Amino acid sequence: MPAADMQSFVAELEQRQMLRRISVEVDPELEITEITDRVTKSGGPALLFENVRGHDMPLLINTFGTKERMCLALACEDFEQVAQRVQALIKPEIPTTLLDKIKKLPELAQLGSLPPKIVKRGICQEVVHTEDADVTRLPAIKCWPLDGDPSRNCAAHLRDDANAREATRGRYITLGGVFTKDPETGERNVGLYRVQIFAPKLCAMHWHMHHDGARHFRRYQQRGEIMPIAIALGGPVVMPYAATCPLPPDMSELLFAGFLNRSAIELTPCVTQSALEVPASAEIVIEGYIDPAETPILEGPFGDHTGFYSTADLYPRLHITAITQRRDAIYPTTIVGKPPQEDYWLGKATERIFLPLLKMIIPDVIDYSLPMFGCFHNCAFIKIRKEYPLQARRVMSAIWGAGQMAFTKIIVVVDEHVDVHDEQAVFFQLCSNVDPRRDVMLVDGPLDILDHAAPACGVGSKMGIDATRKIAGEGALRAWPDEIDMTDEIKDLVTRRWEEYGL
Repeated sequence: MPAADMQSFVAELEQRQMLRRISVEVDPELEITEITDRVTKSGGPALLFENVRGHDMPLLINTFGTKERMCLALACEDFEQVAQRVQALIKPEIPTTLLDKIKKLPELAQLGSLPPKIVKRGICQEVVHTEDADVTRLPAIKCWPLDGDPSRNCAAHLRDDANAREATRGRYITLGGVFTKDPETGERNVGLYRVQIFAPKLCAMHWHMHHDGARHFRRYQQRGEIMPIAIALGGPVVMPYAATCPLPPDMSELLFAGFLNRSAIELTPCVTQSALEVPASAEIVIEGYIDPAETPILEGPFGDHTGFYSTADLYPRLHITAITQRRDAIYPTTIVGKPPQEDYWLGKATERIFLPLLKMIIPDVIDYSLPMFGCFHNCAFIKIRKEYPLQARRVMSAIWGAGQMAFTKIIVVVDEHVDVHDEQAVFFQLCSNVDPRRDVMLVDGPLDILDHAAPACGVGSKMGIDATRKIAGEGALRAWPDEIDMTDEIKDLVTRRWEEYGL
């Protein structure tokens, strides 16, 4: 079973020697980032900073910064184990005999227990601050030098805006699950959105136009109603991952978290925003509201997972009404930037776990990889079993219509014998099998709004490259040569005799 709360996970990491405590004083502005960046890029441990300058709360970072720790968080030996569970969930086998039906009962009972369970109160409310709530007391970090500097990476007409003068020193909440509800359906959403701190009771809520939280906000705006918000830090260790997953529109992050957790996530009603519930075992919960009629605030810039600063822009003002916490709370956070960072392993887990779902939507796909250099949305390598002309183009078009994969800027399609997780193998096929005029497809469509190369925010061109072996029906073709490979018989012979060669 995955850890029930963040502190249980910390204890497990420490027991397995996957966590390092740092007792010397460190600055939450930039110093923690530089330390963490070096540790993450070297595959180092999770870090618990026990003495953060100006704060009395320890800070946890790089929690999921290796495959080993990410698997531990999901209670699996490998991501493929979870992928197999997802495959069984989306393609359940129909029992054919009475014995099969009896065997299926425990599985059905488990599925019925996965929706979140409401409890009266949780340890996340052992300490409650309302009138004296002050978000600046949390050891939120400034990640990169230009974070929150409105004089940089900002449109000229916004640079002189009065809101710019409200900017603080660029500290952000970066690992908080943002809980919202659709005002029409009551549907819950949990998103991992960054939140910039401006004052004790004022923050900026950053969400992309494509996110469900932004969709909920637009509905409150249309209705002219105040929008309740809750930000939960910590809690069940599967929650940060579940909040990042590209789930189908009709699937709740809390339901999926229950699936990953193998038991329902316990929620408790907020103290001041009673329409919302949050994980009962959270370390810290920030409660507040957004008034859609209020003038937005200038948020950013922010050093993002693309390796560049995302530009400053106007986002909703979040007013804090309460902060609740455990008595011995730990503040969890993360940094993003040039890969690899901690978020790479969250993304790699998604790549593997959601392969069955992608294959169900696009059966032609055998495997895929989102290479590190592509920062998730810039590049995808796709493996197919080619059976007819222009099949690669069909697959590209299908991917650009598949949920969050729609934002993929460059797609490379290869044949079934190519290892898509070997970048050099993919580049070899790309350089060998591609005639640029014949095999490159350019289309226009939505892009990730963080793509600064796009000619307009959130829209631009995408490129599909057919790096498969060409067949009749795909244009003018010369005789296609066979790829060099040794026979399996000789490979096995040499493997058996390798020690004899003395090499």
